[in-house]
Amino acid sequence: KINSDAALLQGIMKIMLEMDAEKPFIDHQFISDKTAGFGALKAHLASRSLDDVVVQTGLGLEDIREVAVMCAQSKATIVCWAMGLTQHRNAVATIQDIVNLLLLGGHFGRKGAGACPVRGHSNVQGDRTMGICEKPSEDFLTRLGKAVGFTPPQQHGYDVVNAIHAMADGECEVFFCMGGNFLSAAPDTELTAKALRKVALTVQVSTKLNRSHLVTGEEALILPCLGRTENDLQTGGFQFVTVEDSMSVVHMSRGGLKPASLDLLSEPAIISRLANTTLGSDVVDWPHLSADYDRIRSLIEQVIPGFEDYNERVRNPDGFVLPNPPRDEQAFATPSGKAHFSVHDLPDTSVGEDRYVMMTIRSHDQYNTTIYGLDDRYRGVKGGRRVVLMNPEDMSERGIVKRQKVAIRSHFEGEIRSADDFAVIPYSIPRGNVATYFPEANVLIPSRSVAEKSNTPTSKWVVVSILT
Repeated sequence: KINSDAALLQGIMKIMLEMDAEKPFIDHQFISDKTAGFGALKAHLASRSLDDVVVQTGLGLEDIREVAVMCAQSKATIVCWAMGLTQHRNAVATIQDIVNLLLLGGHFGRKGAGACPVRGHSNVQGDRTMGICEKPSEDFLTRLGKAVGFTPPQQHGYDVVNAIHAMADGECEVFFCMGGNFLSAAPDTELTAKALRKVALTVQVSTKLNRSHLVTGEEALILPCLGRTENDLQTGGFQFVTVEDSMSVVHMSRGGLKPASLDLLSEPAIISRLANTTLGSDVVDWPHLSADYDRIRSLIEQVIPGFEDYNERVRNPDGFVLPNPPRDEQAFATPSGKAHFSVHDLPDTSVGEDRYVMMTIRSHDQYNTTIYGLDDRYRGVKGGRRVVLMNPEDMSERGIVKRQKVAIRSHFEGEIRSADDFAVIPYSIPRGNVATYFPEANVLIPSRSVAEKSNTPTSKWVVVSILT
């Protein structure tokens, strides 16, 4: 069932500990030397009921035991996850339970083992590594200031959700977006549109037109830029950029196509020209930097750990792998130097009568907000995206037939959001759960319903009613 991941993980760990009590297999030396908090987790799991796990997950106990045995016998386990886990209120706690499971087996610093968050959008991992965050660390700001010769701002900025609210409250004058389709990707579409319209100036640096170019502030600029597949010729010659994949491998990316227009600028060139015009070149020689991207990488080398000899290593055909202390030397960035087990109660996943839990998903013919076609071969859907996938028994109980048009209402703290004209498609999904496509159903996602600590919108847990 949707958001029963934590219950499943805790059930698996409980069974593993029961197995270990009968015939020890857990690496207790690793737990003793490299971790803290095992006793608290063990006591917590002992208090858990496997019957409750079965009810919460909808899985059979024997199936759960089978997975637990596989985990117990594994000498190298990798756990991968993506937005199915991160877009819940208890997302961080669930991911910490994944870490608990891996720590139980000693699956850090071992070949073929470890935690693997899948961050699929272009260079999201690399953005974070470069310090693109609304709350950059003090260490990063110190290094940046020293390398460049200025004092960076110390106050925190806004993440996506807080940016929406700040714009809606009239606290922002300029919205500057490097790529993407903010309006379609963000939650609470109507609020996001209202927020963007309250800004004095919106600026979009883009490779292609999208919905965000039509919903703007009082004034709006669209700055077309080169794509990564196009040749990038600067005064210093043909340039390449670098990207980092989900496995922390950094490699070069060089375009080979003729630009759509000779007037197109690269993203570094656009930023450089804007900075040079508004800030001047007293501290940073912006034209010099953007003329040869090796110079930008030389600055990065001074600021970001792990990028020593950046320009030399990135020219290796396979790129280079960034350091990862838990993987490389079983070292953990905590005050004790040990990995910490975490203890979490399970969330209340009950909803009211005639209510369902909705998650948003992507189709086969889609890459993030870009829709290439109206079919979804993954799920047998053809010719349309305004659909809601529903359990056949739930449909029968409600007297709903295939392709019947319904309205969806989401419910959050007394607020109701609406989306009409959705066709119901029978699908193998747990009872009480439904699924709709992103971004069509984003209008139903409350901007204030977010994950604890990460502030990620809960797009995989939206309480809805289906109206016929």
